[in-house]
Amino acid sequence: MAREQEASAGLLLVPEFREASTVMAVSGLLSLASSPALRDGVLKVATDAPQCVIADIRDLTIEHDWLLSVFSVLAARLWDWPGISFAVVTDRAEHLSGLRAKSIDLFVAVHPDVVTAERARDQAPRKRAVREFVPSAATSMLARRFVEEICARWSLPEFTEDATTIAVELVENTVQHTHSPPKLRLEFRRGMFTVAVSDDDPRPAVLRERIGFADPGLGLRIVAHIARRWGCSRAWAGGKVVWAVLASPARAIR
Repeated sequence: MAREQEASAGLLLVPEFREASTVMAVSGLLSLASSPALRDGVLKVATDAPQCVIADIRDLTIEHDWLLSVFSVLAARLWDWPGISFAVVTDRAEHLSGLRAKSIDLFVAVHPDVVTAERARDQAPRKRAVREFVPSAATSMLARRFVEEICARWSLPEFTEDATTIAVELVENTVQHTHSPPKLRLEFRRGMFTVAVSDDDPRPAVLRERIGFADPGLGLRIVAHIARRWGCSRAWAGGKVVWAVLASPARAIR
């Protein structure tokens, strides 16, 4: 069950999971000490957000204007993965002047209320498929077959090889290093194909390095080489998501 709120370093983070967005109400003091808690909290709720994440900061006090840069960092990070838009909601004059003075509003959408922010969200079409696997000797084969079927169904043959390679590696990593069933999530949006595997273990993912060609596992270097970007994110409800983004140049410009 997802936590209803999180308090850390003088901040209170309260998420609201809506149909079109996840809204994070942020109150308290944004300081050098609390900025990481705000960043991490938003990233955690974003792991399973539907279409966009909105930070409602109307009850937030900003210690220094330069701390507002955390919002431009979040916008860039969420656009890359999970490939959703990010907006800030505030109608306070001091917030608006700070966002404008630091040019944050050039990179982050700012709206006076949540409904307006939802209406203005990026609504690019998204394909999504999810499957959870029971850990077994056949898990990798089943994961490979699932990716192949989805790539064929979505008419995306150019992603099949790289997506199956990464999916198998991440699923194997979950089976070998955790005690929870891996949940494989495939998404395609804005020319980017994402592969994500979640589990209930909060420990960061440890990707194996292959010493010889006969050793199982492709290792960190090959995953990093194949993916445009990859990472490991903690989830709001607990556990983690390991993800990788693949981009096809021919489709990304459409």
